[in-house]
Formats: sequence, structure tokens, C-alpha cells
Amino acid sequence: MTTFSPLPTDRPDLLGQLSTSPRRRAANVAATAWMIGSVGVALVPLGLIAGYVIVKGASVISWSFLTRNLPIITELPGGGIWPAIGGTLLLTATATAMSVPLGVLAAIYLNEYGRQRPTARVIRFMADVMTGVPSIVMGLFVAMIWVTAGIHDGFSSFAGSLALACLMLPIVIRSTEEMLKLVPDDLRQASDGLGARRWRTVTGVVIPAALPGIVSGSMLAVARAAGETAPLLFTIGISRAFHLSLGAQNTALPMEIWNNAQDPSIAAQNRAWGAALTLIALVFLFTLIARVVSARFSQQTS
Repeated sequence: MTTFSPLPTDRPDLLGQLSTSPRRRAANVAATAWMIGSVGVALVPLGLIAGYVIVKGASVISWSFLTRNLPIITELPGGGIWPAIGGTLLLTATATAMSVPLGVLAAIYLNEYGRQRPTARVIRFMADVMTGVPSIVMGLFVAMIWVTAGIHDGFSSFAGSLALACLMLPIVIRSTEEMLKLVPDDLRQASDGLGARRWRTVTGVVIPAALPGIVSGSMLAVARAAGETAPLLFTIGISRAFHLSLGAQNTALPMEIWNNAQDPSIAAQNRAWGAALTLIALVFLFTLIARVVSARFSQQTS
């Protein structure tokens, strides 16, 4: 008498393989291999660029290089890039303070209130258009209305922050709106069923659920703003020292990379590679901090 052993119920992966046809299993393997291969191909140029910058800039990085002022003459060896680091932090922080709250509020209106209304469609269309505007055009626009013939009539850190904020704003709007769309409508309906007002549902239910994605989208905007050079060429002026005032001229890491990379001297070239590595490290540090904060907040709300 032949006995048949039952299928193991504790192995759902084995049950899935037995119930799937060979053709579908082959297609699954091919698709998985294709995705892994695509990721590998995308990581190759990224790894080469990051590795080359690390090799060229690691020999320049030191405590004195990060804390000393810029040399008076670019061709002279020595000096540091502290004014550029301080200027980058000041410009990026100011631009983030202007663009992220406004972008999040605009995304909340588009997804929670406006939806497909004419006003919401216009805002969404303009955000898409601004996403594709070249950064140099944004810098020229801010320079025209603020620096040369505008309100301030002169180079300033605030003008550079305003140009960076204009570049960050559409990214924050579109990424935040997509994250808000991923929040299940059941959560909104449950909050409405308990008698909560719409603003209370948005602030107490929707935003906490979408906060990790909102933080990630905002950090993408910050990373782009921190590495932009073209808008700063026409707005912040030229300075060898760091100024905390937003009304004064300043410098930034992208500006120093641009200026030193054009100089054929060895000291300027080394300074450019060191500034490039410092900029990459700053962006990586900001992203890591944002990931840790969003992960802890997700654990508290789950």
C-alpha cells in the first residue's frame, strides 16, 4: 500500500513553487536577474566616481584644511575651506527653511483639499514645469529681480538661498504629494468616522504615516541644492571669509570647486578635490541623519 506524505505547511515558498508553472518560474528568475543586473550597472559609474573623488581628495583632507580660511591667492598652497563649508551650511539651511514648509503645505493642499480642482491642476502643472527649469535660469531670474535691479540691489547670501529654495520647492511638492497618495484612505475614513476635523486628520494621521517618505524627498531636494553651482554664480558674490549675516556676500563648496578646478596650479586642483570630497561627505551625513530620524519616528507611530 502506497502512502503519500502531506505537503509541508510551514514552507509557503515551497508550496508557491509547486503551484507555479515552469514558465512563470522562469519569467520570475529572468526578471529578478534583470533587476539585479540593472542595479549593478547603475552602481558601477557611481562607485567609480565616488572612488575617484575619495582617492584624489583623501590626501588633502585634514583638520587644518577643514578649519582654516581660504588663501588670499588661489595658486598659493595651504589654507582651508572653512568659509565654503560655513557658507554651504548657511545657504542650504536657509533654503530648506523656506522651501520645505511651503512645499509640504502645497502638497497637502493638492492631495487633501484641491485634488482635481482647477487651482490644484495649475499648481501641479507649474511644479512640474519648475522641476525641468535649468538651475542657471533660476539663478539668472533671482539675480534679475533681487540682485541687479531688485529689492536688495547687491550680492547676498539670501539671494543665493532664494535661488536654491526655488529649485528645491518643486521637488518637495511632487515627492510629498506622492507620499501622501500612498497613505491608505481607510485611515482618513477612520479618523473622519471618529468625528475629527479634516485638519486634525491631516496633522494627526496622514502626515505621521507619510513622514518617512516626506523626509526622504526633502533630503533629495537638499542634496540637489547643496551641490548647485550655477545659481550661486549670479547671487552670492565672492568672499574669502564666512559671514553669518544673510545680507553679506559669501562663498560655498560648489563655488570653490568651480573656481579652483579652473586653475591649473597643483594647490588649486588639490583644494578642488578636497572640497568635492567634503561636499559628498556633508550630503551623506545629512541623508544618514534624516534616515535615522525618520526610522525612529516610524517606530514610534507604528
